[in-house]
Amino acid sequence: MPAFVTLSGRSVRLEPLSLAAVDDLVAAASEDRSTYAFTRVPQGRGEMVSYVEATLAEQAEGRTMPFAIRWLHTDRVVGATRLMNLEYWQGPMPWPPGARSAVGEVPSVADIGYTWLAASAQGTGVNRESKYLMLSHAFETWQVHRITLKADVRNVRSRAAIESLGAHLDGVRRAETRGADDTVRDTAYYSILSSEWPLVRERIHARLGLVEAA
Repeated sequence: MPAFVTLSGRSVRLEPLSLAAVDDLVAAASEDRSTYAFTRVPQGRGEMVSYVEATLAEQAEGRTMPFAIRWLHTDRVVGATRLMNLEYWQGPMPWPPGARSAVGEVPSVADIGYTWLAASAQGTGVNRESKYLMLSHAFETWQVHRITLKADVRNVRSRAAIESLGAHLDGVRRAETRGADDTVRDTAYYSILSSEWPLVRERIHARLGLVEAA
């Protein structure tokens, strides 16, 4: 399974998710919850403990790498995100089809998802830098072939944030899952390929104001 890492930027530090972060996550999730219309975010300590424990169980299987998002401007944990749906294409094909093979040390593809932020951190650049740190790790350390990002098709704000990264809209899967508002949700699928990463990185550098943009 991938080694635990801390990813540090100028204003954001992504720290390995742990039960020690529960109280900080509860505080973050207890701000204006009207911003979570299309995002399922744990409410209260009991839900948050269950959420973290379930996530850590997936991490132990090598299927996800979850983070608590620390906003360095305030030195507060302001949300969570993860590299998830990690797939490993090395080694023999699993048999029978659909069987779960043993995981490796380096994923071949991954999703970025389950991202949520305290209301006070939304629209501040925290989300963009968090995505940049995970994309950089996935493409430059793991050397994945693809990153997938998804959003409720109605979530205009999240879709705009994904599109601002330079991700490609692959399409909309209709009736894909149960939505956060308990409706049947259509999901917009986006992707970034390894061949596209240099231009995407340059675009994000420019938006983050990084002088090393080339």
